[in-house]
Amino acid sequence: MSARAADGSAGDAPKPPKSAVATRRGDDGTTALLFGGDRIPKDDARTEAYGTIDEAVAALGLARAELEARRRLGELPPGLVPLDGIVLRLQRELFVAGAELAADQGAWSRLADGTTRVSAGMVDGLDALLAGMEQRIELPRAFVVPGETRVSAAIEVARTIVRRAERRAVSLARAGLVAGPHLVPYLNRLADLLWVLARAAEQAESQRPTHARPITARGRRKE
Repeated sequence: MSARAADGSAGDAPKPPKSAVATRRGDDGTTALLFGGDRIPKDDARTEAYGTIDEAVAALGLARAELEARRRLGELPPGLVPLDGIVLRLQRELFVAGAELAADQGAWSRLADGTTRVSAGMVDGLDALLAGMEQRIELPRAFVVPGETRVSAAIEVARTIVRRAERRAVSLARAGLVAGPHLVPYLNRLADLLWVLARAAEQAESQRPTHARPITARGRRKE
């Protein structure tokens, strides 16, 4: 039994073990940047930008988890098989984009292309992937409503988050707070690619897109 004080309250109870994750340094509403430098507020524009990148990585994780669940059930269509590797590749590349956004200006010279700074090769890689995917699918001729499949819907969520990250990055670039010239083009191209991947996911499961406007029997959109 634990010791109790004379007034019946608990005595000197053992302190809970310290968390390896919670450093408590952010309890004042500030956070550190990559490679040191001054701490910045957690609502700083840079924090908002790389935090949005983190959201996109998590959203893509939902798509990858769904792909894995389908694989384990033996229900993964052949057309979805390549998407798992593509999605993981994009998640890892987004960590590079996040690192660039999170780097202190005084340490930009320490950034490395393809590791902590978006490179031209990363943008070229998306261009090649985008062109290849476009050749495999039938591109819709109208705006589509997301939600035909769980995989495509998760990818669409990631796409909209990447667009928000792009908007944040544009603002930072205008203020001279982006280290390299390839980050904004990368995010722009990535959002395009995710839209195509969502269509590929739908078509792999033989789902037709739902158009933003109903299609008449003659193939014209209702106004």
